[in-house]
Amino acid sequence: MVRKILIANRGEIARRIQRSCREMGIRTVAVFSEVDADAPFVHEADEAFALGGRSAAESYLRIDAIVGAAQCTGADAVHPGYGFLAENADFARACEEAGLIFLGPTPATIEAMGSKVRAREMMIAAGVPVAPAMTLDGASEEETASIPDRLGLPLMIKASAGGGGKGMRVVRHAEDFAAALAGARSEALSTFGDDTVFVERYVERARHIEVQIIGDCHGDVRHLFERECSIQRRHQKVLEEAPCMVMSPGLRDRFTQVAVDAGNALHYRGVGTVEFLYAEATDEIFFLEINTRLQVEHPVTEAITGLDLVAAQIAIAERSHLSEVIGEPQITGHAVEVRLYAEDAATGFLPATGTLERFRIPALPGIRVDPGPVAGDAVTADYDPMIAKVIAHAATRAQAIRTLAAALRDAEIHGLTTNRDFLVHLLEHPDFVAGRFDTQFLDAPAAASLTGALVDDPGQLRLAAAAAALALQACQRAGVVNGRSLPSGWRNNRSTLQRRTVRHGDQDFAVGYRLDPDEITVDGVGLDGCRVYDAREDRVDLQVDGRRMTLRVAIYGEDVYVNLPTGQLLFRAQPRFPGAEDEQAPGSLTSPVPGKVIRLACAVGEVVVAGDVVLVIEAMKMQHEIVAPAAGAVTQLLVDEGAQVDAGAVVAVIADPETEDR
Repeated sequence: MVRKILIANRGEIARRIQRSCREMGIRTVAVFSEVDADAPFVHEADEAFALGGRSAAESYLRIDAIVGAAQCTGADAVHPGYGFLAENADFARACEEAGLIFLGPTPATIEAMGSKVRAREMMIAAGVPVAPAMTLDGASEEETASIPDRLGLPLMIKASAGGGGKGMRVVRHAEDFAAALAGARSEALSTFGDDTVFVERYVERARHIEVQIIGDCHGDVRHLFERECSIQRRHQKVLEEAPCMVMSPGLRDRFTQVAVDAGNALHYRGVGTVEFLYAEATDEIFFLEINTRLQVEHPVTEAITGLDLVAAQIAIAERSHLSEVIGEPQITGHAVEVRLYAEDAATGFLPATGTLERFRIPALPGIRVDPGPVAGDAVTADYDPMIAKVIAHAATRAQAIRTLAAALRDAEIHGLTTNRDFLVHLLEHPDFVAGRFDTQFLDAPAAASLTGALVDDPGQLRLAAAAAALALQACQRAGVVNGRSLPSGWRNNRSTLQRRTVRHGDQDFAVGYRLDPDEITVDGVGLDGCRVYDAREDRVDLQVDGRRMTLRVAIYGEDVYVNLPTGQLLFRAQPRFPGAEDEQAPGSLTSPVPGKVIRLACAVGEVVVAGDVVLVIEAMKMQHEIVAPAAGAVTQLLVDEGAQVDAGAVVAVIADPETEDR
C-alpha cells in the first residue's frame, strides 16, 4: 500500500493532490523552489523538501533532485501532477529505477505518446482516424516550402513534443508559412527543449472533445465519458464542461470506443485523456493526441461521475481492479469549469503579477474551487499565472452556467488583475449558453465584447466612486487622534463639501460629500435622494433615489476595491496636489509584462518600420513581441538578451526620422 507520496509539482496542482491524500490517510511530501518557499502547498504538506533555484529548470524539472528528495524523505510513491515532468518518460523511468511507485502510465507509454509524430503513427496502426499531416524529417527547403500546396490550406503547425498551445501556429496563407514555421520551432525549443514540428491539415469550425480513459494493471481499459474543451484562446483551454451538449448516445459510443481502442493499443495504465477534433458539419472524428497524465480539467469528470481521479490513480498503483476502483459510473448532471488567471483581458491577455490581497468566492451550491495561491501570496512571472480552477455542478447545463457566473460576479479578488470579468461575459454570452460555438469562438469578432468590464454603467460607476470616497474618509478618520467627537465631514463652512478624487482606469471621479445632513455629488452632479446609513472602511450602506444597498469595500493603501451586485471595481485615491509625472523619452518602448528578454531582433542604429519586431520577452511560458509602433531608427537598446525586466520598464528607444532630421 502507498503510505507517503512525493508530489513533483506546485500550486493548485499540488494542493489538489494533497486533498485526496489527506482523505485517504496518505502522507505527502512537497518539493519547492526558492520562489515557492512560503507557498500554501508547502505548508499544507506533511513534509517539504527544498529544491533550490528560482526557475522551473533550476527546480521542478530536476529529475535527480526530485528522486533524491523522495528517497531522503522515505516516500514510496511519486505523483507528477500535470505539467513539468508529468509526461517525461525519463522521469517515470528514474522513479521506477529508484524503487518508487510512479503514479502514472508506464515509461514506455509516456515515451510513445511524448512524440505527436509517433503517436499519430501508432493511432493509424490501431485504426484511429487522424487528419492528413506531414513530418519535416529530412525534408529539403523546397519540399518544406511546398507543404501548403501538397496538404492544402489552412494548416496547423504543431510541436511534436508539445502541448498547452505552445509551439502551435495556424497558417491560412501560403506566404505566411515560413515565418509561422520558424516561430513554432523557436517556441517549441524554448518551452520543450525540442524544435521538432509537424504540419497537419487544420480542421475548421470543429469542436474539441476529449475522452477520459482509465486502465488498471490487469489489462482492463475503460472510459469515463467525454469533456467539451472547444472554448480556447491561442489553442489553450479556457473553459471545459462535461458532458458535451451535442453528444447523442450513438455519437458517444463512437468517441468512447475509439478512445478505448487507443488505450488498449498502448496497454494503458492509470488515467489519461484521448483528445479529438469533431467536425460537426461532416460528422467526422479526428485524433489529436493522448495526454498521459491527469488533466487540468479533470474536476468536471469527477463532478458528473462522483469519482476522485487522484484516489483512482493511487488505487490502480496498488493493483486494484477497475471494477473496484470505478464501479459502473453514470453521468449525473452537468459540470462547467473555468480557469481563473492573473491576466489582463483588455490588453490582449497579458499576464499580470502582484500580491493577491484577498480571494473569496462565495460558497454557492455545487461550486468547487481548486486554488493555488491564498490571500497574501505573490504571483510572479516565474510560473503559470493560474490562480484557481472554479467548477460548478448542477442538474442541468443552464443551472451550472448560471451558478458559476453568479459566483464569479460576487467574488472578491483583490490585488491582481484577473480574467474574471472575461469569464463572466463568456458564461453569459447567448451563443455560448445556446451551445453555438467551436474552437474558433474566441477568434470571432463578437468575442471582442467579452473583454469589457462587468460594470460599465455610468450610474453604477458614480455610485461606486461615492462609496470609495466615503470608505476612504472612514479609513482616514479611524486614524484620527484629535477631534473624534466631531461628526464625520464636519466643516466650519457648511456650504462647502468635503472633496475626494478617485480614479477608475483612466477616468477621474471628483466626489463631494457632507454627512448630517447627507449630500453627495460626483463630478458636481448630486446623487438624488441620497442617504448614508453607514460608512466604514469595509462597507458603505447608502440609499440613492429610493434604492438602498450595502457595498463591500476593501482598502489597500491608495487602492480601493468596491464590490457591487454586478461586479467588482478598482479605484485609486488621487492626491490633492499631484506631483509632476515621470517623463519618458519620445519613442520609448516599454515591456508590457515582467519577464526575460530572449531575443534582440535589431541593433542600435538599425532603421525599422512600423510592425518590425524589436525584441521578444518571455513571461509565464508565453512569448511577447515588442514591435516598432512607427518607422524610425533604434537609438537605444536598454536591455541585453537574458535580462529580466519589469512591467513598464523602458527597453528601447526609436527616434522619429523627422525629429532626427531636425
